[in-house]
Amino acid sequence: MSLNLLGIDKPALATRVVVAMSGGVDSSATAALLKSQGFDVVGVTLQLYDVAVTPAAGTCRPNTCCAGKDIHDARAVADALGIPHYVLNFEDNFRRDVIERFADAYVAGQTPIPCVLCNQTVKFRDLLGVAKDLGGDALATGHYVRRRMGPLGPELLKGADPARDQSYFLFATTREQLEFLRFPLGGMMSKDETRAIAARHRLPVAAKRDSQDICFVPDGDYAALVSGMRPGASRPGEIVDAAGNVLGRHPGIIHYTIGQRRGLGLGGGPPLYVQEVDAETRRVVVGPREALGRTLIRVHGVNWLGGAETELRVEVRVRSTRPPAPALLRRLDGGEAEVILDQPEQGVAPGQACVFYCDERVLGGGWIVSSYSLASPP
Repeated sequence: MSLNLLGIDKPALATRVVVAMSGGVDSSATAALLKSQGFDVVGVTLQLYDVAVTPAAGTCRPNTCCAGKDIHDARAVADALGIPHYVLNFEDNFRRDVIERFADAYVAGQTPIPCVLCNQTVKFRDLLGVAKDLGGDALATGHYVRRRMGPLGPELLKGADPARDQSYFLFATTREQLEFLRFPLGGMMSKDETRAIAARHRLPVAAKRDSQDICFVPDGDYAALVSGMRPGASRPGEIVDAAGNVLGRHPGIIHYTIGQRRGLGLGGGPPLYVQEVDAETRRVVVGPREALGRTLIRVHGVNWLGGAETELRVEVRVRSTRPPAPALLRRLDGGEAEVILDQPEQGVAPGQACVFYCDERVLGGGWIVSSYSLASPP
């Protein structure tokens, strides 16, 4: 028997695909595309948070997620496609694995990425298990990444459209998870193609705007959320330069992240940028832009999708908005790694991800622990 369009050794009609339906255009178009190709599609929507946990309880601004409306939209899409649809309450898991860790990271002076944590835990751990319990042969999502079979098994690739590529947020996806996952939109060259699928199937979300903020902070004020969850996080402290000279005061380290310029309140003079956030002393260290450059990055919690190499040339991304940069990767014991960049990168922040690439392939990645300039190594 030949493989079907998802690379599964079954006829499409006998292949059950569980689709993670968020209520947005991407996941809705994914469900429609698979349904039109003859697959047995089942939609699952996760209730992950209660909008009331945020300071803007009960409000939904444009370009944000809103739990109740998104669930309603996902159900309406499932009805339009004539597919079964389940809503599962994963609020406890999401709060424990994403929101609590998000708050703790800011308290520790880090800059977290909740979307990575959500994919790593609730979606590709918990939801994947649900998909198997539902008799699924695969779990499909609306992410803009690609999957292909390589000599060692499935490989993760960047999305075909560089502007939509979401591979940075999926670096923690394991080989075992890739065996079961599918990403039907990864080959799309623009968001217009996705919206065209939704419009062709007359889906009620075809013109829905993309969400841009953190889903559980619909008003965009993450500091207020962290303060509410961790009351001691807003203790004031000093803003200092690299020599320790006090330049001003701040209302709490949770308001600052590496590379930040605005909101320092230091008055005139040359522009200053946040260089370090010291949770122990509650100090925010600032300096000129050129002092932000880092060439040595230390990473832990590495998920490796490559071969047996321990030292190799790669490209790395240190933020989702940064282009890949050439570097030398040294894999160490205990899931740790060291990255030496060819040229200094700015805005390298503990808590962010460092993702490794070889051309279009994702080799893995890990969490940034620390970074240094080789001119002044640790």
